[in-house]
Amino acid sequence: MDKAKLLFLLESIAQGKVSPGSALETLKDLPYADLGFARIDSHRSLRHGHAEVIFCPGKTAEQIAAIAGKLRETHDLVIASRANEALSAEVLKLYPSATYEKSARAIVFGSMPDTVIGAPIVNVVTAGTADIPVAEECLLFLQAASVPVQRLYDVGVAGIHRLLDNLELLKKGSITVVCAGMDGALPSVVGGLMEGPVIAVPTSVGYGASFEGLAPLLSMLNSCSAGITVVNIDNGFGAAYAALRMHNAIASHQAQRLALRVGT
Repeated sequence: MDKAKLLFLLESIAQGKVSPGSALETLKDLPYADLGFARIDSHRSLRHGHAEVIFCPGKTAEQIAAIAGKLRETHDLVIASRANEALSAEVLKLYPSATYEKSARAIVFGSMPDTVIGAPIVNVVTAGTADIPVAEECLLFLQAASVPVQRLYDVGVAGIHRLLDNLELLKKGSITVVCAGMDGALPSVVGGLMEGPVIAVPTSVGYGASFEGLAPLLSMLNSCSAGITVVNIDNGFGAAYAALRMHNAIASHQAQRLALRVGT
């Protein structure tokens, strides 16, 4: 249950529109709902602002549909990550109203929200075209949180002029996520050019010596650009949530500054 729904329920009880018994029935699955094969964290959105995400590998279509159905009882939007096309087709047979986002490899249960106009922008950048699936996973979770995003793809260090030609675009963003495989050098370059936070995502793109993403991961951890946040290999989801935590802090700070100006 998210904060808005819980607040509405409490206000309805206070106004006599909902009986305590009905409210208790609504809250019966807090703090988690036990489905036998999964214990769904009903408090996740109260702590983090977003519903629990379903990680698809290792789960059957029936399990994914059941978890999504339970989460949808109290959440307008639920996302299942890392779903291949075959698994998604089986899930959609059980849950026809869901949609499959092929580029992000995710199943979406519910409608995506509108973007908040005027909110801080998050840049999502890739070194190469092969890094796009990880970037699109990141983008989907940012868009699910109503965050405005900018894409900038295939601007790796092998042709650094492609990045430099778009610096003015990037500077419109408050936070930048950079997805890169191979040598993993792009986040260091971006980190040295950008003022705001930079989140580096190593991808498993590259030849043998990249060790399926380990080489770019180590490059990013050893970046000369100070203060870069590094997430795990191919973890677009983790990058999105790191960006969201930063985004919320920036938005809160901006709101406080605006309130102070209005007050004076």
